Amino acid sequence: MIKNLRLKFGKGAESPAETISTTPVTVFVGPNNSGKSKVLSEIHRFCTSGQKNSTDVIVNEIEFDVFSEAIADEKIKHVTLKPHANESVLPENVIVGKRGNRHQLNRQQLIDALQNTNSQTHRFCQWYLQYNTLILDGQSRISLINQQSAGDFQQPPHTSFQVLFKDDTRRAEVRRIIHDAFGTHFAIDPTNLGWLRLRLSARAPSSHLEERGIHDEAVEFHAAALPIEQASDGVKAFTGMITEIIAGDPAVLMIDEPEAFLHPSLAFKLGNEIARSSSGSEKRLFVSTHSPNFVMGCIQSGAPVNIVRLTYRAGVATARILPKEDILKLMRNPLLRSTGVLSGLFYEFVVVTEADADRAFYQEINERLLRYKPELGIPNCLFINAQNKQTVQTIIRPLRELGIPAAGIVDIDMLKEGGSVWSSFLESAFVPEIDCDSLSTVRTAVKQRFDQSGKDMKRKGGIELLSPNDKESAKNLLERLAEYGLFAVPHGELESWLKHLGATGHGPAWLINIFEKMGEDSTKPNYVKPTDDDVWAFLGQVKTWLVNPKRKGIPT
Repeated sequence: MIKNLRLKFGKGAESPAETISTTPVTVFVGPNNSGKSKVLSEIHRFCTSGQKNSTDVIVNEIEFDVFSEAIADEKIKHVTLKPHANESVLPENVIVGKRGNRHQLNRQQLIDALQNTNSQTHRFCQWYLQYNTLILDGQSRISLINQQSAGDFQQPPHTSFQVLFKDDTRRAEVRRIIHDAFGTHFAIDPTNLGWLRLRLSARAPSSHLEERGIHDEAVEFHAAALPIEQASDGVKAFTGMITEIIAGDPAVLMIDEPEAFLHPSLAFKLGNEIARSSSGSEKRLFVSTHSPNFVMGCIQSGAPVNIVRLTYRAGVATARILPKEDILKLMRNPLLRSTGVLSGLFYEFVVVTEADADRAFYQEINERLLRYKPELGIPNCLFINAQNKQTVQTIIRPLRELGIPAAGIVDIDMLKEGGSVWSSFLESAFVPEIDCDSLSTVRTAVKQRFDQSGKDMKRKGGIELLSPNDKESAKNLLERLAEYGLFAVPHGELESWLKHLGATGHGPAWLINIFEKMGEDSTKPNYVKPTDDDVWAFLGQVKTWLVNPKRKGIPT
């Protein structure tokens, strides 16, 4: 139904607005308050009313497919209702509707609306598409499993249960998915005459007749099965969404946070099954999610999927269509997969450190900044660690390629690395080639001065080992790197921070000691709060780069 979705903004404040050529599944990701739920509500409102709304801030326009007269006539049959007793219907009219709503319309005018969807948008949406559009939030997902009217089997089915009850193939597909997920067998119970109910059975029905009949064997089969109302919320939500999607009832379906109530493995399976079942259909499914597992499931299905990342900060909204191939890089690389880097899709910012001890320390520093000095703290930030300084670049580059601001923090001995390691470090931050050459020259000169000092730059004080002029050159180099989101500890290494606390050891041992000295109870006098210098100011510099909408180092 939906051909293109035109948004009101693009990749940046000065970028052209994005146009999304829809696939069967479009997944909206991004940090909290980025507009993921809002975009679903705007699509839903437009599809049901056919009118723009002054409160819309994300969707600018929706372009629909158009239909031939023969296809339009076929589609009308799926929403045509049988007149009630004594209901008067004009010869040239039909009654259309769904889920209790009905409307008597001129048949030819309805066909014209489907043939001219973009010039008669108001008619097309209000007369047809509103009956084929559904939005699901947490509560409505669970209610999908409630019993439904059996309807008139002499008429076309108008609910998901009716479709599944009459269609053995689709019912078998739902049964397969539910059994794979929970080890129980999905069944539709017609034994409460006039109603269709869902049950979960320990065994599959022996025949279609045992499931669909009302004879003794059918009654006994359903009586032994669990009414789905007695299952957990996760089972109910998962089953409700699968039945709605497989039955093919709504042409436009929106699901807000489908992972709610679901274990991560179920979120993955749901994404995989949703994408697979929607592939090749005319249905358009729009999803907002906070779950990397759901996203991974969608992508690994192999079905056509759009991943759109939304952000909103300081009055600037952005939208970026993420190439599926780039996300696959995050999923296939063992290092990236083990660090949970895909979670970066759901944060505004990412900070990548050399090791886990670094990550834990800087994350704790940031949490105290957010509480006591929010002007220096980084909001909505994911801290993740590489295995060493060389692999920091492996994580930064693919995140930045997806438009995610990812800063790297390394020890100063990164300046020891020349050749391809240094070049790759700069390239991961998208430093221009000419600048890479000049920075490499300066790095070589600064390293020589460190070597001449005869002392370990990492363990013995960092730039403080140099003469005033050389120290200024080293600071200039570090500042140039910081312009591209690469931050080297100026005094050497992680353990050079908060020296006045007297922590000892190295790596994890130092981390345990420094945390003890920093205190854990904010009401106690030994609890260390942020100041305007030391590591507090250093992380504030990282924040300055991250929140700057004109930051360098993010490819457009």
